[in-house]
Amino acid sequence: MQVSDTEWSKTEKEVAQAAFKRAYEREIDALIKGVREKASAIETQDDIWHLHDFLSAKRHEIDGKYDYRYSVLIFVFATLVREGLLHLDELEGLGADKLTKIAALTRMG
Repeated sequence: MQVSDTEWSKTEKEVAQAAFKRAYEREIDALIKGVREKASAIETQDDIWHLHDFLSAKRHEIDGKYDYRYSVLIFVFATLVREGLLHLDELEGLGADKLTKIAALTRMG
């Protein structure tokens, strides 16, 4: 069975949705903090454009990372765990097969 063919129970979908939202909120909170720091250091026109470029890159990165299709969610969670935005114990409630795959992918990165 392919990872993309994995079935998700109602409970697993609820756990996945809560974990996904939690990680996204953590990332956005960190981004807001970083933007405030960068904005408070703006002194020149170039600084403004650097902040703009930073935000454009972050938006592209975040939009690409947070993909809630069940066919790729195992990979998304592995990335989020690897980046420290999510912890494996926050995925408790997913099937053992999914947790094992996520843990293995986390170690591979």
